[in-house]
Amino acid sequence: MSTKNTSNRRWVGPVVWSVVLVVGVLFFRGPLVAWFTGRPMKQEAAKEIPAAAHEAHAALEHASQKRTGPALPTGALPAESLEYARAAFEATERIRVLLAKDSLEGLDTRAREAAAALRAVAEGLKGAEGTKGVEAGAEAAERLAGAKSVDEARPHFSAVSRVLVGLAEGDARLREGWHVFQCPMEKGFNKWVQRTPGLANPYMGERMLACGSQSEWKVEVKAARPAAAPGEVAHHTCPMHPSVKQKDAGKCPICGMDLTPVTREELESGVVLIDSVRRQRIGVKTATVKVAPMDLSVRSPGRVTYDETALVDVTLKLDGYIHELHVDATGQPVKRGEALFTLYSPELYAAQQEYLLALKSQTVAKESGMPERADSMVRASRKRLELWGLTESQLDGIAKRGEPIENLPFLAPASGYVLEKSVVEGAAVRAGDRLYRIAPLEKVWVEADVYEGDLPRVKVGQEVEVTLPYMPGKVLKGKVGYLYPALQANTRTGLLRVELRNAALELKPDMYVELKLKVEGGARLQVPESAVLYTGPRRLVFVDLGEGRMAPREVKLGVHAGEAYEVLEGLKEGEVVVTSGNFLVAAESRIRSAADHWGGGEHESP
Repeated sequence: MSTKNTSNRRWVGPVVWSVVLVVGVLFFRGPLVAWFTGRPMKQEAAKEIPAAAHEAHAALEHASQKRTGPALPTGALPAESLEYARAAFEATERIRVLLAKDSLEGLDTRAREAAAALRAVAEGLKGAEGTKGVEAGAEAAERLAGAKSVDEARPHFSAVSRVLVGLAEGDARLREGWHVFQCPMEKGFNKWVQRTPGLANPYMGERMLACGSQSEWKVEVKAARPAAAPGEVAHHTCPMHPSVKQKDAGKCPICGMDLTPVTREELESGVVLIDSVRRQRIGVKTATVKVAPMDLSVRSPGRVTYDETALVDVTLKLDGYIHELHVDATGQPVKRGEALFTLYSPELYAAQQEYLLALKSQTVAKESGMPERADSMVRASRKRLELWGLTESQLDGIAKRGEPIENLPFLAPASGYVLEKSVVEGAAVRAGDRLYRIAPLEKVWVEADVYEGDLPRVKVGQEVEVTLPYMPGKVLKGKVGYLYPALQANTRTGLLRVELRNAALELKPDMYVELKLKVEGGARLQVPESAVLYTGPRRLVFVDLGEGRMAPREVKLGVHAGEAYEVLEGLKEGEVVVTSGNFLVAAESRIRSAADHWGGGEHESP
């Protein structure tokens, strides 16, 4: 009996499922036949589809069309249009090379060439499907020709690239010799076409030239999800245990707290819910966005050097021999008129004799009543000695003595310190030899490197404060004397020069100092530097919305001064931002949200 019952149960199950399957096929016969055969459903069967499904499908199709743009040709192009399309490819390739270098030089000409070629393609289509899409690409190329900046040009380039990829998708002949890539950082149509296989991203330029990957000749993108209704609840969660997610409100099964609703809008925007206990545990700190005076002062280390305009060289203008060297060491201080060395020179000795003879002839000529010729000889011989470096007092001394001086002293032309000495006692010297270089130190220069981004804030005549590391509290005042016209290639910095008085000789050449160029930036909206997160080309901060909610928000930043950034867009005065622990908050937000805050743009799925 038991065996018979068991065998009956075995065949009852299959029979019941067979009956259910037959009934289902009969009930859904119309849709199944249409699906398998591809023929349209009968009107009666079509009525069975709910109206809401039709509306959803229409909305999805409309969203897709909005994202992809005007329709493009789907088949092979006519012969004439094909040649013009190839010309458009070549013109756009030259545009791509410019944008990859962040350059606009010649962009307008090339963009107009691309526009003319695309218009010719559209004319060859003669109103066929996709004509309007090609015409839209020509209009984008015209807008590209009028772009005033690289950032303005790139969206128009994206629109032109979409048309090229679409043309090549329909006509495989256009793909020959070309490569297609896509950029994950571009928000719009993110593909581009180029000749070479190596990446040269026109959307990112030189900052991220190799960003991107190989792609397909398709223009389709992901359909946008329907926007969430205001206040639509995605799920309920526990502030203490975010892993708990329930559809309906209730109690947390772990701690018994009331579950908090999380709206779909918050979920999609990356809002994070963190209670006070967890905030303290992960070290979350906040600060208020405020408007305050911004100190744009430029600080830079500097180096003390000699005043090049005050350097003096001691150079001989005749040959001779050093007899006695009075200043015999580098660094030795000298005063103007002090004897540096004595020189024996046969030529100089002979010139002194000629000068003395001219003086005697002048005396005789005066007695004879014809002094003019003798006077000219005296002036000529005296001038000769002056040009060799003898002073008026030395010449008067020779005249008074009445005989030439064998070892004539040469005097220092300026006061200062011996910077270079290239002579020793007894050395033979020739005309043109530099024997000494003297550097006065009553006034010195301070040279400082300034970053390229700070150069616009530096002006000639600007006041500068100079501090000495070895003299705390000592502040010297000066002004920017000169701003060099070229950058230093190895450091990419500009060089400025400050002139300082140095009467007490506190500043010594090659000494390091600190410079501060005071620049008042006025009242500006500021956010702490630590609040800013870098996500590729974007800058984000997390705004504290209250009740434990923190939302990521994109901001546009201005100048950076000290530990703060100027905020141009994205925040308002009084809002609270996360300044510490924001990387942990960002990690949780990134996990919970697939929004575009984290890098990617509108690009197709792999």
